[in-house]
Amino acid sequence: MPDTRTRIAAAKRIVVKVGSSSLTTASGGLDPSLLDGLVDALAARRAAGSQVVLVSSGAIASGLAPLGLGRRPRDLATQQASASVGQLVLGHAYVSSFARYQLRVGQVLLTSDDVVRRAHYRNAQRTLSRLLALGVVPVVNENDTVATEEIRFGDNDRLAALVAYLVGADALVLLSDVDGLYDGDPRLGGARRIDEVAGEADVEHVRADEPATEVGTGGMASKLASARLSSTAGVPVLIAAAADAARALDTADVGTAFAASPRRLTPRRFWLAYAANPKGRLRLDDGAVAAVVGRRRSLLAAGITAVDGDFEAGDVVELTDSRATTVARGMVAYDAVELPAIIGRKTHDLAPEHRREVVHADDLVPLRQPSD
Repeated sequence: MPDTRTRIAAAKRIVVKVGSSSLTTASGGLDPSLLDGLVDALAARRAAGSQVVLVSSGAIASGLAPLGLGRRPRDLATQQASASVGQLVLGHAYVSSFARYQLRVGQVLLTSDDVVRRAHYRNAQRTLSRLLALGVVPVVNENDTVATEEIRFGDNDRLAALVAYLVGADALVLLSDVDGLYDGDPRLGGARRIDEVAGEADVEHVRADEPATEVGTGGMASKLASARLSSTAGVPVLIAAAADAARALDTADVGTAFAASPRRLTPRRFWLAYAANPKGRLRLDDGAVAAVVGRRRSLLAAGITAVDGDFEAGDVVELTDSRATTVARGMVAYDAVELPAIIGRKTHDLAPEHRREVVHADDLVPLRQPSD
């Protein structure tokens, strides 16, 4: 079995994400030399025979200078206006830069609705697959011009992880201004870089809570979360510095490598676990957690201790343990208003119409092991 870095170096279809701070100047304007350096590395990977999808931040940041804004705006309307101007600036820069290698690019703008709603999910999947089949380099970004707080991905790291699964990528590379994952804040000194992550035990002690930059929304915490998401779903991940993009996309011998789970989730189970927006929460007792997570059984009413949220049958809900830690997600078979009357009761004590699973095992995805 090839090691993680070998798999990333050999990936035939790869998703690469770059952050705003890796494309802009200190004042927030787009830096053509940084963008060209990234494109050089992507073009080399294409020349080596790989298909490449680029998830690029930078639309809002690219609009700051043309609009005379000194910093990233805080209000949503100005962010959207800046993105509207900046998308054209950024898109033109990519078209011109990739043209140096006779490569065509296509812009794909997504909101979380395009991933959360399964019909939209399939449409986005078809579009990206067709662009790749036509030899185009898709440049994906969150549609900041129309996205509201309710439908935002939150940062492009999570978007990149979802896109990697969406297109069936063999690897995900997250590029930023930090050269890997550290066990503390590297700016404070004394932090150690973690070169290899084989499993959750390797990062349980990591505190990756440094703030986002002036021009971006993501930080190392979002990259760690996205790396966990992708690796759990079966896609190996590399976190590296944008300045090392050439090596990251060639030998992959830089940064922090996250090994992939040996089994890739099916599209339906991936959607349940990571793409769908949960509408509520069901709190489980210890026995139910052990049954649902440890033995992959259906969730019955007897194991539920509390219900939170306003959901309907068919919605996705989170299942939590007694410490309120999410241990699974699933598609619930009852409306929220129906459950309080039946939770905690044995199946044989319920009316016949309620003697069914609250969440069937086929509609349930465990996310972690039960709490000790």
